[in-house]
Amino acid sequence: MTITATKETEESSDELGRGADVLRPSLVVLHATDVTRIGEALVPRTQHSPYVFGRGAKSDEDPQPRLSLVRQRPGRNEPCEPFEDEHVSRVQLSLTWKDDRLVVENLGRRELLDGDGKSRKTLELQHGHLLEIKGKVLFLCVSRPPVLPAARSWGKLPAPFGQADNFGFVGESAVAWKLRDAAAFLGARSAHVLLLGESGTGKEIAARMVHEISTRSSKRLVSRNAATLPAGLIDAELFGHVANYPNAGMPERTGLVAEADGSTLFLDEIGELPHELQTRLLRVLDERGEYQRLGDPRPRTSRFRLIAATNRAASALKHDVAARFRLRLSVPTIAERREDIPLVARHLLRKAAVQDPEIGERFLEGWDGRTGEPRLALPLVRELVKHEYRTHVRELDSLLWASLASSPGRVAELTEETLAALGDTEPESVRARVDVREVDAETVKAAIAKAGGVHEKAWRDLGLANRHVLKRLVKKFGL
Repeated sequence: MTITATKETEESSDELGRGADVLRPSLVVLHATDVTRIGEALVPRTQHSPYVFGRGAKSDEDPQPRLSLVRQRPGRNEPCEPFEDEHVSRVQLSLTWKDDRLVVENLGRRELLDGDGKSRKTLELQHGHLLEIKGKVLFLCVSRPPVLPAARSWGKLPAPFGQADNFGFVGESAVAWKLRDAAAFLGARSAHVLLLGESGTGKEIAARMVHEISTRSSKRLVSRNAATLPAGLIDAELFGHVANYPNAGMPERTGLVAEADGSTLFLDEIGELPHELQTRLLRVLDERGEYQRLGDPRPRTSRFRLIAATNRAASALKHDVAARFRLRLSVPTIAERREDIPLVARHLLRKAAVQDPEIGERFLEGWDGRTGEPRLALPLVRELVKHEYRTHVRELDSLLWASLASSPGRVAELTEETLAALGDTEPESVRARVDVREVDAETVKAAIAKAGGVHEKAWRDLGLANRHVLKRLVKKFGL
């Protein structure tokens, strides 16, 4: 895609100095016929001033100023070529920013749908709401600044827009860039780091990012899952032992701390270590990095840096161990950056295709054994973005495989099997509380009416297993 300089670039740059901290409801592309548009955003510049969006470039005949898609990167907005899709009207939508809402009116010939797939003439969107130009473009409404804050610590941009960076991290959201910048800041420091975040959010990638940005990057990152350190052998695993200790004939063991001398030791799931085992780290985490191998009377030192990760709260660590981590980084959940889900899904499918050429040949457009564009159906993307994740990227990968395994053609579809997988992974707190066979048409109709037509609220009020059960009931009763 060609990036061209326009007046819009200058206006966006001006906003860095004034009103840059004012978040505004913006639309991010989740799915489009032209997949290169995924991740691009419509960002209104002025409150209460209507804009139009549709096919083609701005024209003197436009009823209001035309809002164009941009690629937001730290410190600048990159204007993109006009949106082109022959099935979308030149003046398809009118968009007006009002406080924390984006009021969208359909002016074109193609239907406007809400997040439940219901046809609407006008929508009032807030952060997290979906909008679809039927079958052609899917948007997510997010709160964004007019221009993403300039990176304080990050140097040059790590990868082309929407692609995985050198560390395997994917995302163009404000949250993703904040994480990158924070990781770069930590990478330049020397203190030990504690990574906090739920299971499956990518703490290992964050650890690798911090290491690779640091001055220690010339040496290999040493990794170990702390939960696998056996209680009786933890000292030997961490600090090593001399030859013939404790039994004759035993070879010398280096130990993780010595192995990471001059580099970084990543201990995942440190919160799973009992407090009495965590105390083994206290001495070596002091500034001198002093430790002692088993059977060796002479103390040693290691210039290692520890990056530890846990899915528990920092307070779950032994207090004096937690105090050794002066630097901390919280890795966001996928729910905090839902606009990145389609980009992450594309990345996961490309990785799958590299390992399994049959997947590449079948589900990726232009697959040449290394690169290609995954074919994802719009309904599948919509449900993946709406889904409430428990294990985040790991769970997204599992849902994608459910689609690949059950899709009959060359496109990853929202199949019945995928719907079942989406339902199976709903949190326990929202699983079924009623027998669906006892729910009648009037009950469903009343629940939808009470929820104001919002199916996401209605299925929860009914006590159904998930939103897909409600959809089947709506279809069954012809509502």
